[in-house]
Amino acid sequence: MKLAPLLAGLALASFATVALADGLPDMAGKEVTIVTENAYPPLQFLDKDGAAIGWEYDAIAEMAKRLNMTVKYETISWDAMIPAVSEGQFDMGMTGITITDERKAMVDFSDAYMRSQSVMMARSDDSRFTDAKSFGADEALLLGAPGQPGAIDLLKSGAIIIDTSTIAPRATREMGERLAAKGILMVDAPVSGGSEGAQKGTLTVFLGGTAEAVSAALYRVNDLKSGKKAPPPALEVIKFAGVRPSSAAAARRGVVHGLASANGAKLMRDLANLPGNVCTPTYLGEQALALAARHDRIKVRVLDEAEIRAEKMGCFLAVTRGSDEPPKFIVIEYKAPRAARAPVVLVGKGITFDTGGISLKDPGAMDEMKFDMSGAATVIGMMSVVAELGLNLNVVGLVPTCENMPSGRAIKPGDIVTSAAGLTVEILNTDAEGRLILCDALHYSRRYKPQAVIDIATLTGACVIALGHHHTGVMTNDDKLAAELVESGLRADDRAWQMPLTDEYGEQLRSNFADMANVAGRDGGAITAAAFLGKFTEGLRWAHMDIAGSTYVGGAAKGSTGRPVALLSDFLLRRASR
Repeated sequence: MKLAPLLAGLALASFATVALADGLPDMAGKEVTIVTENAYPPLQFLDKDGAAIGWEYDAIAEMAKRLNMTVKYETISWDAMIPAVSEGQFDMGMTGITITDERKAMVDFSDAYMRSQSVMMARSDDSRFTDAKSFGADEALLLGAPGQPGAIDLLKSGAIIIDTSTIAPRATREMGERLAAKGILMVDAPVSGGSEGAQKGTLTVFLGGTAEAVSAALYRVNDLKSGKKAPPPALEVIKFAGVRPSSAAAARRGVVHGLASANGAKLMRDLANLPGNVCTPTYLGEQALALAARHDRIKVRVLDEAEIRAEKMGCFLAVTRGSDEPPKFIVIEYKAPRAARAPVVLVGKGITFDTGGISLKDPGAMDEMKFDMSGAATVIGMMSVVAELGLNLNVVGLVPTCENMPSGRAIKPGDIVTSAAGLTVEILNTDAEGRLILCDALHYSRRYKPQAVIDIATLTGACVIALGHHHTGVMTNDDKLAAELVESGLRADDRAWQMPLTDEYGEQLRSNFADMANVAGRDGGAITAAAFLGKFTEGLRWAHMDIAGSTYVGGAAKGSTGRPVALLSDFLLRRASR
């Protein structure tokens, strides 16, 4: 705590008309709007009866008498006070605020009228700093450092920090950037209303952060628990504070874009979190049709097994054989209002439950295999984003969806099947089923003559080994496309990393009996899976996104993260602006 002065944005000379007896300007009863918070006794606060009192009220009352002015009070959070006064929304602000050079550049201050002091206590054996200045100079201390854990060391990637304090915006941004580098989400949520708002139950919480972070903070899992449930929190009113008029339009666009992305991520998470006995291929088809019913520019076709067979999707159909659930191939087309260009095609893996088939998975954590349709959920969520924003970009979503189950009808290791592209595939592992349904969908995308094709899939555990849970893996036949996706991930705090995809990896897929095998061993498993898909995308600008490590969290915190909706939202927004 340093100097705590009165914030004053009033230029008294501009109101002067007549000089009073003591030499002060006469403001002739002019109304002056003063904003405060009523949260800092003894300066300004509410008494037991809810009346606003305090030394600053007494001081302003005396000023009003001597200057012959009328005072009108408004309330706001103190962190929004300086920008609001600077932009002329209010004439003055009064609250205990430390005077700094940065703040002086925005508003005028009165002379300091109070000094306060804070004391720092530290362990006697801590030698990392000797005073407040040396403490502040070491950024690692602000969020924790190795051997002296703080928030940044104790939290795992995917965690959310909600900061309700009123620290400086710049410090908030810096902390958010540091946390984002660790894969930790942050929402700036200062509370406005002070004791007055608390007494009346009208406190206001300002939310700041990426769409991903705010959406994650507000999200409530759509569980199937019995009993009465509290309604989920929702953003009902959005107000701008401290936004320059020249930036207002951009700020509104940012909010619109952010909310659309957040809504798409919520839809994606809701679908991914559902159990496999609810979210079946038929259910996903119904959700796509419901999306079309909400948006005029979206058209949906849901192909049944006979229609899939007519498309000669032999790899896709091979995976479906072990399940009693009928497969679906969902085609979602968004026609832009003005765009005449070729579309971007999004392809999402839709295995609504993956047992591994005959190559049965270990039973540990098999319940998490309901998330194996997260690519499909991403595509449906993204089509919602595109339609909500009315993007001037044609977009197509393709979702091959089925279960991978063991039965007497299921495919076996050693079986050979024929893809829609005419290439034959030897099945060496039935748990490498995602690439089988995707290869036929990727071939289907050719009929759109797309400007780019992106598939999204929980494809390999190998990608989790390579990148952990922090980055989505990107593999491509077009480095410029990969760079776009990685850059969008950085802007959206939804990070991705490009992995190599050279010819050597494709050579590992050789088969003695077919055009290729569906697996190539443990070495480079995430890349060889992409190399398999690459054999079906020659001539296309294509990128594969392996989201196995980023799209959901397992264990006690089990649930979908909503990734990579934020990344793809930024990507499509930038494509639409070209």
